[in-house]
This record gives sequence, structure tokens and C-alpha cells, in this order.
Amino acid sequence: MSKQKSKALITDGLRFGRFPITGVQPSVEGGKFPAKAVAGETIVVRATAFREGHDQLGVSAVLLDPRGKERQRVRLAPPRGPRGMGTDRWEGLLTLPAVGNWSFVIEAWHDRYGTWHHNAEVKVEAGIDVELMLAEGAALLSEASEDASRPSADRRTLRMAVVGLSDTSLTPEARLAAGFSAEVAAVVERQPIRELETVSEPYPLLVERPLAGRGSWYEFFPRSEGAVRNPETGEWTSGNFGTAAKRLDAVADMGFDIIYMPPIHPIGVQHRKGPNNTLIAGPHDPGSPWAIGSKEGGHDAIHPDLGTFEDFDAFVARAGELGLEVALDLALQAAPDHPWVESHPEWFTTRVDGSIAYAENPPKKYQDIYPLNFDNDPAGLSKEILRIVLLWVSHGVKVFRVDNPHTKPLWFWEWLIGKVNKKHPDVVFLAEAFTRPAMMHALGRAGFQQSYTYFTWRNTKEELQEYFQEVSHESPAYFRPNFFVNTPDILTEYLQFGGPAAFKIRAALAATASPLWGVYAGFELFEHVARPGAEEYIDNEKFEYKSRDWDAAAQSGRTLAPYLTRLNEIRRAHPALGDLQNLTLHESTDSSTVVFSKHKTLPDGTKDTLIIVVNVDPHGARESTVSLDLAALELDPDGFTHNGRFMVDDLLTGESWEWGEYNYVRLDPHVEPAHILSIRR
Repeated sequence: MSKQKSKALITDGLRFGRFPITGVQPSVEGGKFPAKAVAGETIVVRATAFREGHDQLGVSAVLLDPRGKERQRVRLAPPRGPRGMGTDRWEGLLTLPAVGNWSFVIEAWHDRYGTWHHNAEVKVEAGIDVELMLAEGAALLSEASEDASRPSADRRTLRMAVVGLSDTSLTPEARLAAGFSAEVAAVVERQPIRELETVSEPYPLLVERPLAGRGSWYEFFPRSEGAVRNPETGEWTSGNFGTAAKRLDAVADMGFDIIYMPPIHPIGVQHRKGPNNTLIAGPHDPGSPWAIGSKEGGHDAIHPDLGTFEDFDAFVARAGELGLEVALDLALQAAPDHPWVESHPEWFTTRVDGSIAYAENPPKKYQDIYPLNFDNDPAGLSKEILRIVLLWVSHGVKVFRVDNPHTKPLWFWEWLIGKVNKKHPDVVFLAEAFTRPAMMHALGRAGFQQSYTYFTWRNTKEELQEYFQEVSHESPAYFRPNFFVNTPDILTEYLQFGGPAAFKIRAALAATASPLWGVYAGFELFEHVARPGAEEYIDNEKFEYKSRDWDAAAQSGRTLAPYLTRLNEIRRAHPALGDLQNLTLHESTDSSTVVFSKHKTLPDGTKDTLIIVVNVDPHGARESTVSLDLAALELDPDGFTHNGRFMVDDLLTGESWEWGEYNYVRLDPHVEPAHILSIRR
């Protein structure tokens, strides 16, 4: 038995291998759940690895495809700056090429060249063991040059270094330089000289289709698109899938990827809400689409005013022709006249007086909605919901926005999403969960591909920087943030009182800070009037029809549509904006100027780097000095062509400037509140 094999056997069954490897990331609860990624995404891999003594350690990450075959290997390095000093932390980047159940391992190994390099550098300079150090280097590189797995050109480079190290006619410094050359370093970087390898256990990676983690959403109510009001009676004629389809061209022209519709099912009559959430509805008030179910049917039916399944199929087909996917709302609740109330009363909570409990969030009451109870008949209720989801999947729906998932048991979502994705791995679920962080994060672990976030309420520089850091570096393995700028339920004070500049600011931040963002219709028209005492729109579309004159807005120029279009064009043209973990915060001297960058090295070696500077004060111009972390941008100060300066192109205005490490910026929100700068390489 060889010495190497006997050494390996000694560690069998022990928690530590030859070199300890701990703190591996991305890892969700030690591999209990897979870390999330999307095809083409570049993720950060981290680990703590160390060894006894002073010899050098090498650390690598190896990507394994769904069959366990090695597909990519990258060498890890200590993090940049102070956070990497003395921590034994290592990090690097892996790019996930395709959908599937992938995994990765961390390898730690004795770095023979690095150890010799360090020792020789110190000793030769001090005149200690000079000939011994040079001889050891020659022997090491000679051995490596005999490795048949190395390319012939690399083997020649190593042999030339051996000649230089062995040439006694040269000074010791010149001989050492032959072993330290950039050419030798490049050869060893490509294929290190390793021994005593320790390999971690594999860590799972679930790689999903791009739309699971990248995309722009547009929300509208199909009943409002094409709705007509009789000027004499005041009564409305509902829009339908046919009239709503006419709006799809404009949505696609703005560059959105997903058209999301609130529930399209029959709406309950009992306790129907009237305008502005009043308790009494008139005979022609349409009610809230989230109060699902009536004599016309439940979650597996379509509201008669909207059309038939054939009409819905035609709507989905037209969206597909325009490059849009249709997202449906999955709201697991029922109106008092939903068919389930009579056929399956056990799916609800019955109170002591025999009545069914309606939804409450005291002091708020939702008499038009009955919550579901998953504890009385969990199997029966779960199977029925699975049937409903698969029904809509069969009609071309591959994206579901799930209403209030935090009010249902986590086990149910793990079961449902697992069942659906096993049969249809391209189906995407978005969690509409504005709740405590632990629950929001747990929904991601349970399988939700993306989630609503607190972004809507993060408005100051400090709030935004803290949140951007959290979602891009602390939770991306299990929580994909979708930065909706507004919803039918959420009209923040920032938008109520910030004027048109506030709308541009929020759109620019959302579209660049996260690979996922969304807009609710009317945002582009600067709709900002709230119901008194509430954080939602007056004359809310949840409870009534809303007719918008898109053509008049376009003709008058009072529309943000061109701005949204440009943001989506930039997102599609710049792959750096498609990743989540590559966000780096930079410094500015102004308390309202936020600066961050997105950087990505593409498969062909080219670099895509954007610097985003936003004045988050919608009321006045701000001036600041922006300080850039050049290392994060992979910009070498010694490699600049104009005295440490480089060119940037503003993708919003078309202007260009010379920038460097420190830069003066003035942003007037009434002209343009943001720079989206592309570094000209």
C-alpha cells in the first residue's frame, strides 16, 4: 500500500480531512435545500479552508453537472481588502450553464508551487539556502513538465524555467526570476501543482430557466382594458380578453417579459365590496377579483365578462407572439358563494356559532373572503389545488403570482411546488409575501422562485444601501427579490408626494439593482393620488373599472413609457444586470446619492460593467463626489490610457465623460435623476 493511500485511509470516517473545509456557501441549511441559480447566472462561491504550519494552501471550486461530471473548475482567492486578511476565507465565481440539478464541491490542497515560491522569495533575498531553494524549484518544475496531461506549450514553458533555474552562470536573482516568470505563473494558474487533496461533500444547486430569476413584469386588470362607461347611466361595460389583448403590443413595446393579471375567476356576490373598499356594493359594482367564486364557478372557471377558455387561449397565444408570458394570480381563498363552501365546508374554519370565519387582520375585516383551512382535510384540499394549477398550466400558463402565501402552511408550498416542478420544471412561482423576514426567506427555501420585497418602502440612501447589500450578498441562495415599484395595494408616500421625478427614481433603481422588477399599470401615467388615510390608490382598481387614455398620454408626452422602455432595453443589452450577486456599493459624499455597480465577465472574456448613480431626493438637485472601488470594476489604475482615467457612456442620455477613481456628479431629478454608465473597455 502506498504512503499516499494509507494517509487517505487514516482520515476515513473523521469530520476533518487532511485540510479543514468549513463555512461553504452557497449552502442552504447545510445542503438541506438546494441553493438557487438560473441558467447563465454567475454566482459567488465561498469557503473557509486552512492548514497547520506555514505551507501554502490552494482552494478550488468544482462545478458538477446533473450526472456528477465535472464541468467547470475555478481557483478561489481571499476576498479583496481587509475582510480577506487573516480570515482563511476564499471565494470565486462559477457560471451555471444550463437548467438542472447541479452541485459543486470545494477542494483544498497543498500548493507545492506556491509554497516553494514563498520560501524561495524570502530565503534567496536573505541569502539563506540559496542553491537549495533554486534546486528545489528546478526539481518541482521539472516534475511538472513531465505531466502528460499538460498542453505541450505549457510543458515547454516549464522546461525553459528549469533551464534558467539551473544555469549557474546567472546570478541567483536572475535564476529565481526564471522560476517566477509571468509565463510560469500562468501555466501553474491554469493547472496547479497539487498534492494531499481534500474534497468537501457536494452542495446542491438548483439551476432554473432564466425567467425564474430574470425578467420585467407588467400588471394590469383585463376587465379595465377596453372597459366603457355609459355617460348617461354611469354603468360600465367590462373589458375582456379580446380588448385586453389590444394592450399587449404596448406592453411588449416597452420591453416587458411577463404580463400579470389579477384573478380572472368569477367574483362573489355575497358581501361584495364597493368602491374604495366600502362595505356595500351597488348592483353594477364589479367587486374585488380576489373574492373568488360564485354560482358561475371557482378557481377553475373564468369570469363570464372576460370571455371563455377559448378567448383566454387566444390571449395567451397573442402574448406569446409578442414575446410575453402570461402570469396568473393564484389566490387560495374563497368568496362566501364559492362552490367549495357548500361542497367542502371542511376546507374552511367554522366558528362556535356555526358561521364560517372570514379573513381578518384586526382591525381590518374582509367579509367578502373566506380563508382556507389546511388542517381539516390537508390531502383533499392540496390535491384540488394541484389540479387547478395543472389545469392552468395546460392552458399555457407557466408563471403564477401567489397571493398571501405566508397565510398557508409551508409544508403545503413545498409539496405543491415540488409536485408541479417535477412534472413542469419551467413553471415559476412568485410569492406575494410582505411579512416577517423569516417567513419570506422560508418560502424561498420551500420552492418559490422569486418574491416581493421590502424595496417599496426603502427610500433613503441608507435604507437602499442596506437592503441592496442584504438581497445581493446575504440571501441570494434562497431568496430572489422582485422589485415591484408599485402594486394595486401599495402607493407609498414617496410616490404620492415626489412628483414625476420620484417615479423615474424608483424605476431606475428597481430596473438596475435587481434582475427582477415589476410595474403596475398607471405607474407610467404618474398616478399618485391616495385614498385619504391609506397607502393605496383612491378609486382603487381592485374594486372598480379604470379607463386610462394611453393614446392621449402619449400625444401629450405625459407618460413614463419611453423611460421604462429605455430601462428594459438597457437590461437586455447588458448581461451584468441579469445577475444578482454582482452588486457592489460605492461611496458618495452626498446623503441622497446612491452609487452601485454591476460587473460581469462574459464567456468570451469580455467584461460588461455598469455604474449606477441615483439622486434619491425627488425634490432637488444634489452634488457629490463619487469614489469608486476600482478593483470591484476590474480596472487596473496602471493600465488606464489617459492618466488614470477611463471613458463612460451614459445609457440614459447618450452623454460620455472621462471618469476615474474620484468623480464629481450633479443630478437634477427634474431633468434626469440617474446615471447608468457603461465603462468603455
